[in-house]
This record gives sequence, C-alpha cells and structure tokens, in this order.
Amino acid sequence: MAFRRRIKSYPFFSQEFLIQNHADIVFSLVIFILIGLMFEATAKTAILFIQPQYNISTLSPEGEVSLYHFGWKDCATIIFYLFITIILHAVVQEYVLDKVNRRLHLSKSKNTKFNESGQLCVFYLVSSVWSLYVLSTEGYLLHPTSFYASYPLCCFHTSGIFTTLGMVKFFYLTQLAYWLHAIPELYFQKVRKEEIPRQLQYITLYLLHIVAAYLLNLTRVGLVLLFLQYLSELGFHISRLFYFTDENHHKMFDLWAVGFVFTRMITLTLMFLVVGFGLGRAENQTLDWEAGNFNTVFIRMTVLFLVCFTQSWLLWKFIRFQLRRWREFRLEQAARKRAAAKQTPRALKRDSVGHHENGLIKAENGTSPRLKKIKAP
Repeated sequence: MAFRRRIKSYPFFSQEFLIQNHADIVFSLVIFILIGLMFEATAKTAILFIQPQYNISTLSPEGEVSLYHFGWKDCATIIFYLFITIILHAVVQEYVLDKVNRRLHLSKSKNTKFNESGQLCVFYLVSSVWSLYVLSTEGYLLHPTSFYASYPLCCFHTSGIFTTLGMVKFFYLTQLAYWLHAIPELYFQKVRKEEIPRQLQYITLYLLHIVAAYLLNLTRVGLVLLFLQYLSELGFHISRLFYFTDENHHKMFDLWAVGFVFTRMITLTLMFLVVGFGLGRAENQTLDWEAGNFNTVFIRMTVLFLVCFTQSWLLWKFIRFQLRRWREFRLEQAARKRAAAKQTPRALKRDSVGHHENGLIKAENGTSPRLKKIKAP
C-alpha cells in the first residue's frame, strides 16, 4: 500500500526514508495489531488498542446503562487511533491536496498553509458533525441542565446504541489522537521553521483543553465548546482555501470574523453558567478521585481562569489581525490612487492661435495658422 510516488530510493532508516514511507510503516503496525485479534492468546491485548476501556454496566429504570471512566489503558487506545489518523492524513494529502496543488502552482509558503487548511477542514468538518450528532442523540441540547446535573456521573454516561461503544469517550480519545499526531506531522510534512511555533501554539491549546475536560469529567460542556470552536475554525480555513485559489475572495473572511466573535461570547457565557453557577450550587463539593468528583472552588476557579485567559488571548490576536489587515487595505488603496494619478493623460495646451497636435500648431478650425500670401495687385 503506497501513499506516495517513489521518485528516488533512500537508505533504510534514513531521515528521507522515514519521511517518505512513514504512512506505510504505520499501516504495517496497524495490520499487526489487527492480526492480534485473530488469536486467543493475543486478543485480550489487541482489544486494548481498539476498544475504549473502563466501562461499568449498571441497571436503571431506562434499561442497561454503561459508565465509562478513564485510566492508563486509554493511552493504548490513543496510540492506535493516532496511527489511524496518520494513515488518513497521508491519504488526504496524496489523493486530494497534492493534486490540487499541482494545478494551483502555489509558492512554498502558500503551499504549506494550503495543506494545513485542507487537512484541518476535513478534521473540523468530521468532528463538528460527529459532536453535533452526539449532542442531539443524547439530548444535551434540549436539556441544558444536563451539563452539570448529577456530576460527576454524567462524565461518560451512555445508553441505547452507545452502550457497548461509549461514543462520548471514544470521541475524546480520537480528538486526543488527532492533536497528538499533528506534532510528528510537522516533521513528516517538512513544515518550515517559521511556521512551527504558530502551529505548536494551537496544538498545545487544544490538547490542554481536551485533556482538562476529559480528566475533570466536563465532557458534556466540552462537546458543546468543541463544536462551536471547530465550526468557527472551519469557516476560517474554508475562507483561506478560497483565498489561495483566488485572492479576490475577501468577503468570506468578514463572515468568519462575525462567527469568531460570536463563538467567544457563547464560550465565556456557557462556561460561567455551567462551572460558575451550575457546579457552584451542587451539594457535593469535595475532592474525590475514585468517584471522579473534582467540583471544588479551587478547580472551578482554575478552569474559569484558563478558559477566560485563552478566549482573551484569542480575541487579542483577532483584533491585531483585523487592524493589520485594515492598515494593509488602506495602504493598498493609497498605492492604487497614486498609480492612477500617474497614468492620467495631461490636458492639451491651447493658446490664442490654436492648439498643439503632433508638434504642429493647428487653428481652431484645423487649418494651419500661417499667414496667407497677399498677391500684388
């Protein structure tokens, strides 16, 4: 299974060999784990990489209900789906983005940003649809109090078709796998050194917030926040893709700007309502590691500070971006006006006798103003 065309062969385990064949190597590891399911001796170990662990089934008036907790075995599941994500990343890059790049003939810097936006568009679209499906199926949107009711038992509560799968927990594990895979992809995709700090910033922020929501059992409100964030970022990267195809597409950035500010407002409001007021009024506010209860004043204040600081930092970057964009637009408009003024043709000079045309003086009626000879009588 080859993901990239082989232009030149490199020595085994060299840097270029690993970069060119990393998807094939990872695919071999995935096949090796899947083969382990076929044998009874290795099936129990292989299942740790594929299926979410730490599920407890209980009986309720609604039927059988499964509660999923977290533990060290989740690392094996994250590693497996990290491998899957690397393979899917290579497929999208080889069969979609590279073909489009050959037609656009972009520069190296624009090519890197185009690949980044293309990959993130696919991920944001899938994650937005998936999170919205989970929210609507579990009824979280119709019952806002479920974000903090019966905390912490609401962490990975699943029922119905999600009893054996643990869709909420599976969603968070795949999110962690994706953002962890983005770190080695900086090396595999040969990202420019100037771009690495910027990409590491948002990768770290996503990992920090997703891990916090996962470990603190704030998964329900985290689903809503991730849905809003991914929807906003999807609009930005779609706008950037259209901009790379045609630089006259600027209006989509204006629509994204409105959605960006709207997302920040909803995020801050929802976090204050759920963490500040909802969990603040709960009866049980003691730290209990075994039960997964982290509803204490210190933890709530830390979470609110982290969210407020991140949203403020994003708004500050957004304002600076818009101001820089406005200044560049003003400078561009001024340059166009100066260029137009230089290209304006000068008005023809006229005098009392006539006007200049092709180096000659013409009279008003178009005849030469030379004096006529008077014949002698």
